[in-house]
Amino acid sequence: MADGSVNLPPGFHFSPTDEELVLHFLYSKVSRLPCHPNIIPDLDISVSDPWELKGKALSSGNQYYFFTKVNENRTTQSGYWREMGLTDSIVSAADKKVGIKKYLVFNIGEAPEGTETSWVMQEYQFCSSGCNTASHRNTRGRRKSDQRQSEWALCRVYERNRDPQQEVKCYDDDEDDSRTELSWLDEVFWSLDDDLEEINLTYY
Repeated sequence: MADGSVNLPPGFHFSPTDEELVLHFLYSKVSRLPCHPNIIPDLDISVSDPWELKGKALSSGNQYYFFTKVNENRTTQSGYWREMGLTDSIVSAADKKVGIKKYLVFNIGEAPEGTETSWVMQEYQFCSSGCNTASHRNTRGRRKSDQRQSEWALCRVYERNRDPQQEVKCYDDDEDDSRTELSWLDEVFWSLDDDLEEINLTYY
């Protein structure tokens, strides 16, 4: 990592689940415990735009992973990260809530008039209530992880694949959450249905 590169060796692919990201990597970070392998670097989210993460964050395929201090100000030199109003709970195999995942989209320009891009960030935060941290207490009997549970976040950044001529709207805080967006697989099925209708019409 001396040259700034944190890419995985050939043949290795970093593809953890949400639970593994929270319980193995993020929990070790907020608890200041050794993490093996310690491959996710620390980054200031305001220093780099998303397209500048290559060579700075842990790169696996088209995804970038890094730790950052939790900060409501997510402004960079070119734009800002806007929350999409979506939050998922991360639940362990023991059916305990161990973290939350927020979704953000990168906008170019100044808030709130920025232009939405295809860059998306998933921000993971740890919830200590779902973990047994009784063995990690200080002299005052307070849990160390409770003191640092909101200090660090783990981020996964990637660029969505979409048609640049087709505008895709993301969730806004003031929009109806019941609105959904078609996945690429749904769009394939819809296009197949249209082709079948055209084929059927030729036989009549």
